[in-house]
Amino acid sequence: MLQSACETTPEEQMISIAIPFYDEEQNIEPLCDELINVLCDLARDFEIILVDDGSTDRTFEEMLKAHKKDGRVRAIRFRKNFGQSAALKAGFDHARGEIVISMDGDLQNDPKDIPMLLEKLETEGYDVVCGWRADRKDTFSKKIISRFANLLRKGITSDSIHDSGCTFRAYRNECVKDLDLYGETHRYIPAMLMWRGYRIGEAKVTHHQRRYGITKYGWRRVMKGFLDLIVISFWQKYSVRPIHVFGGLGVVLGGAGMLVGGYLGIQRLFYGVGLADRPLFLLAVLMIIIGVQFVVSGIMTDIMVKVYYGQNGRKNYLIERVVE
Repeated sequence: MLQSACETTPEEQMISIAIPFYDEEQNIEPLCDELINVLCDLARDFEIILVDDGSTDRTFEEMLKAHKKDGRVRAIRFRKNFGQSAALKAGFDHARGEIVISMDGDLQNDPKDIPMLLEKLETEGYDVVCGWRADRKDTFSKKIISRFANLLRKGITSDSIHDSGCTFRAYRNECVKDLDLYGETHRYIPAMLMWRGYRIGEAKVTHHQRRYGITKYGWRRVMKGFLDLIVISFWQKYSVRPIHVFGGLGVVLGGAGMLVGGYLGIQRLFYGVGLADRPLFLLAVLMIIIGVQFVVSGIMTDIMVKVYYGQNGRKNYLIERVVE
């Protein structure tokens, strides 16, 4: 196990690079070589974490070659394909550096942008700096799909990030250690961190044409990601008191149903108007029933949330600093 010679300064923060791969065997060697050259120029301790997300080609074998060439390259192999979010989560969990950088393994992100992301993170007080592919080198269809996905995300999360699909980001380690990533939720990491109170920045990064392999992005991932976004948005906003959303809906529906029912009851009692052929009467009953169900669901969900936080020892807050 060899290690390339480059001087490091111990007072600088260590950098971890987390990269997920799926059937990208041709990209491993050139990407690792570029990364090592850039990181050695920074004169910092670093590690490169390569995560094989159940590839069917020689991706993991190429990772082992990179590890033998330089011991600071680490390789993780999944038993099967779990998705990009899970692969990033594995990289974050194994990262030992104070600063963690995530990027794609398709050579479209440029390692030469790493110093710029680090400078912005360290000098401007951000907790996360997200890459923005302002000049994307993708196909027209992929650009359209990505723009549509960004519009959906902004409509729900209200964040100001231009390019949530860009994996090229720099984080402070504490930001990513307790993230729950699954499905297609990796693209919503900035929104999740923003909801937690972390400071989010953005920087334009270079984007190259794909050299090898094929893209894994498409409409299916957009739809799965949209469904994940709904769950994330609900969890981040109402995970502490779900009764607020369920109970609110229940009160509105039940109240509206009782108002309509009261109006129809007055007509029946004082004016002799029949209710048997009034669809509005059935609608009022249905609204009351659904309203009660929403309130009950909110109470039950509230109980489950308390159990979730209690049994796992989780806290419903994050502390930035303690002064004693």
